[in-house]
Amino acid sequence: MNRGKQKPVHLIAGGRGSRGKGGDPLMAAALRLAGVERPSVAYIGTASGDNTAFRAMIGGFMKTAGAGPVRLAPLAGRRADPDAARKVLESADIVFVSGGDVEEGMRGLADVGMADFLRNLYADGVPFFGVSAGSIMMARSWVRWADPKDDASAEIFPCLALAPVLCDTHGEAEGWVELQALLSLSPEGTIGYGIRSGAALICPVDGSLQKNGLTASGGIVDRYEKRNGAVVELDGLAPG
Repeated sequence: MNRGKQKPVHLIAGGRGSRGKGGDPLMAAALRLAGVERPSVAYIGTASGDNTAFRAMIGGFMKTAGAGPVRLAPLAGRRADPDAARKVLESADIVFVSGGDVEEGMRGLADVGMADFLRNLYADGVPFFGVSAGSIMMARSWVRWADPKDDASAEIFPCLALAPVLCDTHGEAEGWVELQALLSLSPEGTIGYGIRSGAALICPVDGSLQKNGLTASGGIVDRYEKRNGAVVELDGLAPG
């Protein structure tokens, strides 16, 4: 069980490059945050309804990348057990937030009152990382549409805010339309990060963005900014 100062949050897009024979290097780098060999992992799967097959697949990727035991923190649906989940989370070396649907994932955490518990766990020094929707869940907020057929029905909802950024994952083929919608509803000067497939965005702890900056790993991370009421593309972050 890892305690100490807060660790950087690794936001991984997943996809391309994640199934190499030697394990995903982005997952391996995140697992090293735990500071121990073969760290135990608490798996949060609310974004996929704690889907068993999906968890087995992702757990296999993590073990290939260097993880030890991967245990489910049961937080979704009728099998949710917040007390058991807290024990899993408190005993783990590192916490992983898995992919699926962002809104479903955050709703699942809200239904069992776990969002603040996770924020406190991170504040106590337990490292977190995520993939795809799990990465977005650890950012500040995300966007949903009350009516999917009406663009004007878009609204922002809060996420865990462990990473003090707005981001999207593997949306490069569509021109980051959801990220741009999120930024259009955000204050002037807000920057959003598009984490391409096969890439990761490494975020320093809250309050240190200006001092230490953000780091891309594994590939380009695109950037957009809300400026004069419009969303404009900035130079991307390149690894290294």
